[in-house]
Amino acid sequence: MVTTKKATALPQPRQDADHTGPLLEVRDLHVEFHTRDGIAKAVNGVNYSVSAGETLAVLGESGSGKSVTAQAVMGILDMPPGRIPRGEILFRGQDMLTMSAEQRRRIRGQKIAMIFQDALSSLNPVLSVGWQLGEMYRVHRGTSRKDAKAKAVELMERVNIPAAASRVGDYPHQFSGGMRQRIMIAMALALEPDLIIADEPTTALDVTVQAQVMDLLAELQREYHMGLILITHDLGVVADVADKIAVMYAGRIVETAPVHELYKRPAHPYTRGLLDSIPRLDQKGQELYAIKGLPPNLTRIPPGCAFNPRCPKAQDICRTEVPPLHPVTERDGTELPGRGSACHFWKETIHG
Repeated sequence: MVTTKKATALPQPRQDADHTGPLLEVRDLHVEFHTRDGIAKAVNGVNYSVSAGETLAVLGESGSGKSVTAQAVMGILDMPPGRIPRGEILFRGQDMLTMSAEQRRRIRGQKIAMIFQDALSSLNPVLSVGWQLGEMYRVHRGTSRKDAKAKAVELMERVNIPAAASRVGDYPHQFSGGMRQRIMIAMALALEPDLIIADEPTTALDVTVQAQVMDLLAELQREYHMGLILITHDLGVVADVADKIAVMYAGRIVETAPVHELYKRPAHPYTRGLLDSIPRLDQKGQELYAIKGLPPNLTRIPPGCAFNPRCPKAQDICRTEVPPLHPVTERDGTELPGRGSACHFWKETIHG
């Protein structure tokens, strides 16, 4: 378990008293890329929200649209070839897609920060980590070099990097993978954002370090009452961290649920397949389950439910009609809060 020090120089983010809704709302977001093979529809009508102090985990295989959605939120999509034909991205009720570039720049980093999955390639190899952390203060706050260095040391101590004062001048390659990821977390925290998006923050880390990084993120999220969007393909990583989960497949959200409800009773065959793919101690020596087939080519998404070619429950309607995100209910019709499933036969999946 990671132990953390109480921050003395990093106050909690200021809250906007005039806005009482979610920090971030993504509404009917579509993102497409023009390629040689045609138009790749990477995001197809995504809707989700996250509030202050809440953690949303966005799950799915590679290519499901998780990271593209996050890049659209951050405003860092390459356009062209990317394009956002329609949708809204509301931060504290204001649509970021209609803002000027300068307005979005002021929000990015200061109000919404992102932790990227590959810390070594995200950090500049020829600048010390202290210089890169301090740059946030020099550029955005006009802080002197001396004070910026002191702030960098405070941030490194806050994310539990040993001997921070003596290591502030070290370069990224001089840190382990876990320590570099902590530096990325410190960089995201620097300007006290209201919302952090963590894109596969534990990729390529061993299991012990993964747990330490996730514990650190959870601790900081609680302390600063930030919203946190955690993007991952690993269901095991988010079990003890997330409040709610959105499962994505082929650019759509196919299931939403509070975290423990999803693990207990998935309502979409794709989610069921992801859960069945997790190694279990009581299945030692048995062959691991794998979902058959591959995710679809986004330039040629199958008609109907995109999962139908891989789904063991697929029927004729699944090959012709795109299922909406149905509200999920108990057998007696009582609606389950926060639950939705984009499956024509969700009842059979959740109720057996």
